[in-house]
Amino acid sequence: MASMSASSDEHAGPDAPDASDQNAASDGDLDIDEAVSRVEHELGRLFARIRVSWREAAQTVHPDLQPLGYQVLTSIATGKATSAGAIIERLQTDKTAVSRQVRQLEQLGLVESVRDPDDRRARVLVATELAQERVTAARSRYEARLAERLGRWSQADLDRFAEMLSELGGGASDRADGKTPAS
Repeated sequence: MASMSASSDEHAGPDAPDASDQNAASDGDLDIDEAVSRVEHELGRLFARIRVSWREAAQTVHPDLQPLGYQVLTSIATGKATSAGAIIERLQTDKTAVSRQVRQLEQLGLVESVRDPDDRRARVLVATELAQERVTAARSRYEARLAERLGRWSQADLDRFAEMLSELGGGASDRADGKTPAS
């Protein structure tokens, strides 16, 4: 009778992965897990820094302004969102929070509600001249810091970084053609 002590690798055939291949795959999974953890950690640090920047920018605009109020104001000032509904959609926040921020911005003289020139029944939010000046000052400080940090990168690195951020944020899946950049 044949001995049962022979290793299972001997009977598995030439195409079966051996234990070292399985260990390499496990090591690869660990490397990916560690890399994802590092990315998650760095994103957390980046988000914390962005929140600090929003708080600083809000304080530059007005000492009573909260970071969300600053985001609402910049959405209005840049024309990216000029109605409460558009702001809610853009910032992915609730109606109550936006209403509270818009009310405060109006009280601070930073935003006005005016008739929509395209639809006289509707109203749109516009940033006052004071708001435009203060947002410009706040953004120039932020942009200067960002330019200082990214100014050492090559154009190709910046383009690739922007692509990667877009992919991470789901931008690639939102493309009209449905194809990701790698397709």
